[in-house]
Amino acid sequence: MRPLAVIGNVNVDLIVGPVAPWPAAGTETVVDHDELRVGGQAGNSALAWEALGVDFEIAANVGDDQFGRWLREAFGSRADKWQVCPEGTTLSVGMTHPDGERTFFTTRGHLPRFSLADVFAVLDGKRLSGGYALLCGSFLTDDLTGNYDGFFDWADSHGIAVALDTGWPMGGWTAANCEATRTWLSRCDLALFNEVETLTLAGLETPVDAAHEIRFRMKKGATVVVKRGPQGALAIGPNGALVEAAAPNVRVVDTIGAGDVFNAAFLAALAQDQPLATCLSAATRVASRAISTLPRNYGGPMQFEDAVHERA
Repeated sequence: MRPLAVIGNVNVDLIVGPVAPWPAAGTETVVDHDELRVGGQAGNSALAWEALGVDFEIAANVGDDQFGRWLREAFGSRADKWQVCPEGTTLSVGMTHPDGERTFFTTRGHLPRFSLADVFAVLDGKRLSGGYALLCGSFLTDDLTGNYDGFFDWADSHGIAVALDTGWPMGGWTAANCEATRTWLSRCDLALFNEVETLTLAGLETPVDAAHEIRFRMKKGATVVVKRGPQGALAIGPNGALVEAAAPNVRVVDTIGAGDVFNAAFLAALAQDQPLATCLSAATRVASRAISTLPRNYGGPMQFEDAVHERA
């Protein structure tokens, strides 16, 4: 199996809900569910890899408080070299709604101080050579994002394929944020975005056309994956062929981190040299299971099924 690493945002999630309708100011609402858990795109993907029995490395940082210590404990020896910043640890309070959607309130906390030096303190390029690095949380990790060129140069020098999922910008998909993302994608081997993000970045109205447009601007032989929620997923592979996967019909319990779980399962399958169709199918299946179980369940070690089709 090829080596795997994830680089980006690890923070604390406090999930409460469901909440409907939105509470009026000055009132108190009692909810049925609460959960304090490891969060952030990098954190969610790493937890999925761990549950799937996949070996991986994770580069992140934490704040200098009880939440930071808790996060380090959650990742054990993998967090031994994480930088501890003087800021408080980033906290996201997520409110779930009866339709499965959610609203987040996030403090900036420690994440902006995550740097390229912090990445190099954890990851060994020679050890990751020939593998995949998932880069995420781009709009939260200011210091690292400002030096992405250095990260891409490092990855290129060691033959590490970079997969990008920036996450949703706090300021929305402004022209500046779109342009920055397109620039990063030009250095990437894989794009892992949801449908809304893909359409916005490409400025087109259909996901297939948008995926082709994004791939055209990426490295030669790149793969673009579009996560479509209940409609499954599609991908344009290195040979330019379209691959699609249908999503199982499940009762949604918690969609938080669904895309991150998908990313983890997709890359885990790819790292085992599975065909693109199989990778897409496995990722869709694992993500669907995760969002429909409480406590969350990923299905254990990965099993592969050919349940998609490819066309030119």
